[in-house]
Amino acid sequence: MGKRLKYAGRKMSAMILIAALAMTVTGCTPFWQGKKLKNYEKKEKQKVSKETSETSSETEEQFPDWDEVLEAADEAAAKMTVEEKVGQLFILNLEQLDTAKGNFYEHKIASEEMKRTLGQYHVGGVILFSRNLKNREQTIKLNEELQSSSEIPLFVAVDEEGGDVARVASNEKMKTTSFPPAEEVGKTKNDEYTYKMAKTIGSEIGELGFNVDFAPVADVKTSELNAEIGNRSFGDDPDKVSEHVSAFVQGLHYAGLCATLKHFPGQGSSSGDTHEDSVDIDSGIASLRGIDFVPFETGIEAGADFIMMSHISVSKVTESSVPASMSELMMKTILREELGFSKLIITDAFDMASITKYYDAGTAAVNAFLAGADIILMPQDFKTAYNAVLQAVNEETIRMDRLDESVSRVLAVKMQRGILKGLPD
Repeated sequence: MGKRLKYAGRKMSAMILIAALAMTVTGCTPFWQGKKLKNYEKKEKQKVSKETSETSSETEEQFPDWDEVLEAADEAAAKMTVEEKVGQLFILNLEQLDTAKGNFYEHKIASEEMKRTLGQYHVGGVILFSRNLKNREQTIKLNEELQSSSEIPLFVAVDEEGGDVARVASNEKMKTTSFPPAEEVGKTKNDEYTYKMAKTIGSEIGELGFNVDFAPVADVKTSELNAEIGNRSFGDDPDKVSEHVSAFVQGLHYAGLCATLKHFPGQGSSSGDTHEDSVDIDSGIASLRGIDFVPFETGIEAGADFIMMSHISVSKVTESSVPASMSELMMKTILREELGFSKLIITDAFDMASITKYYDAGTAAVNAFLAGADIILMPQDFKTAYNAVLQAVNEETIRMDRLDESVSRVLAVKMQRGILKGLPD
């Protein structure tokens, strides 16, 4: 693999619109009028700069501009094998790295099988849950051993939203700060509080070896029947939710972590649960643009690294029951073209019933990737999913330039957030 890389500038090539789909979503007045939001990162850097110019300089250097890392990422991807590239498309739970104990085993150490899987399949990242976390020392050691077993540095992710979904803070032995759920924050706190909250979360979980937070929730909760989102949303006002989402993203970034907007295209109006079965929301494109897309737009402007695709379907828009996580219209035409998102599209977990009831692991992974996803999260059977994608590449069902496009995004985010300094020779 290549020598240590230098960053160079490049403008992202515009993706090609599919004419039949473009008629559905383009050619109209922008749904979001560009409300100016606070730039907490800039304020914080100015404050730090007054105290010590050296610290400010290091912060700027650690996080180069997105355009600056894409060419370096392209160069790195060109030196990788096809097998290495396909591996980068997956983020796995520990049970998929070591299947010997079943689907919900409480792995708390990096087993030899995990290390072999990381070495053989070149996985892009891992995600840990509460069941994997015993205390600080154990968590740090686990993350360090997982990283040292991977030739290409891993995304190490966790769901740390605050409130009930706080895999780390829910364990008192982790000695991190507990925060109220987003709903309470949205009702009683301002976005400055949210920025400080996210900065604290990012700093504390970063000390444990995590570099990705699957947060914030950008859903606008417009249905009181919504049990899946519940109190995880900042509220029912898209503008207020946007302010909190932007602040949360900036707080994580200042702490050095990747931020994730979820769950696109917005499932705040749903009444079902995609963990249990398929869910179709009754929203048209005007409603999505006027409500659901708004926090995602502001989160994109704040520089969010990932957008997580929901498994809901939006049949009024797509004219099918295909989940958003496998919808070309949702990912390529709307998220890429209309909203202008250029970083990583990741699916919600592919071991959820809304996927496993209707698709095998290989078909789900290939369908999602062909539709525009960059990363498959937690396939029900990783090796089946990996081999299906690899076969599709070898048979040219998945074009090599399409594969390179996603791998370059993966490497570029890792470079931008300081996870990847360069690839080994």
